[in-house]
Amino acid sequence: MRRLASQLWFQVLLATALGVLLGVLAPSAGARMKPLGDAFIALIRMIVAPVIFCTVVHGIGAMRDLRRVGRVAVKSLVYFELITTVALIVALLAVNLFQPGAGMNVDAHAIDTRAIGAYTSEARGASIAQSLLDIIPTTFVGAFAQPEVLPTLLVSILFALAVSALGPRAQVVSEVVGVLSEVFFRIVGFIMWVAPIGAFGAMAFTVGRFGAGSLVALGKLLLEFYAVSLGFVLVVFGAVAYWAGVSLVRLLAYLREEIVIVAATTSTETVLPRLMQKLRALGCEESVVGLVVPAGYSFNLDGTCLYLSTAVVFLAQATNTHLGLAQQLGVIAVLLLTSKGAAGVAGAAFVVLAATLGSLGTVPVASIALILGIHRLMAEALAFVNLVGNSLATIVVARWENAVDDSLLYARIGRGAASAGGARAAQR
Repeated sequence: MRRLASQLWFQVLLATALGVLLGVLAPSAGARMKPLGDAFIALIRMIVAPVIFCTVVHGIGAMRDLRRVGRVAVKSLVYFELITTVALIVALLAVNLFQPGAGMNVDAHAIDTRAIGAYTSEARGASIAQSLLDIIPTTFVGAFAQPEVLPTLLVSILFALAVSALGPRAQVVSEVVGVLSEVFFRIVGFIMWVAPIGAFGAMAFTVGRFGAGSLVALGKLLLEFYAVSLGFVLVVFGAVAYWAGVSLVRLLAYLREEIVIVAATTSTETVLPRLMQKLRALGCEESVVGLVVPAGYSFNLDGTCLYLSTAVVFLAQATNTHLGLAQQLGVIAVLLLTSKGAAGVAGAAFVVLAATLGSLGTVPVASIALILGIHRLMAEALAFVNLVGNSLATIVVARWENAVDDSLLYARIGRGAASAGGARAAQR
């Protein structure tokens, strides 16, 4: 029992349960726990940029073949687009089949939109062109002061390419960055000591703020979305893991601590540094991890795609807005673009949902107020899918590039049912 109590995942799980209990028994006290969750997320955000910079620079800087860097990037983007497209289609099929919003007959004009003002104002200021421009920071150092991942990734790649191009003369830079990387990962270890406190605060606030009823409100939608998310992980990710020759079940067990933290904080950003560290421990090369994981946080949001597709059609059903086949195909096209703006930050998907509805011009934007109360509960599932998706993507690209130590990989998460034949197929 003492050994179990010392495990981080158990501590976070216990703290989450205590947070739910406090929120139910003393809602006002639970709502006041919000700063604890916010503080933990802020600590993680503080360290994300330097961790990405050091990992990318040290990994790519050590590569002498710059064509390989481009090859890894292209393979990653191809994989990202394929899987996110599958996620959008699966979600659309499921929400049309189960129709969780049918029969609600909501009048969008009667909805109180005051609670969603902040989200819709952010959405109105967003555009595809502006999103692309936002990737470029005002200054090089300014990239580290922004909450988004992509500006940091951009300057990190540019710096790493320059280090690699300089060759032996830049060896000292690569060594210094390597030491700094160890320092920042040690800081991550310190921060994870308070993860249970952050999980407690985040969950106590959720239940206390929205009430115990928030755990069962709009139950049909929640049940449908959780079932689709779990099915997507088991079927789609299971098939990908089979093709890559690894065990999905063992991978989930390997990431159990990160899964619990993500479920409590509803943000994959809280485990980004630790995830990169654990994927390197699986035998994936640092250069691949440094490229695929940060890029995946903006381009490989499978759970967010499931959420957006489900939410758009649900709101259409709830407001009796007809969406034909052509219009739903249009939804997929729009979401392939807008979903890329939903970083791994809690609440970002809700802003993107508002922007998506505004782009479509068919489903009333005001209708998002219907799911505001349960968005955080849905975010637990979408964040879980995003986490697993980015972890598996890194393994797939690493195997695709022959950039993984198979002995380490199989020692920690075992072989999948595909056996050696499937593993060889994944490498081709």
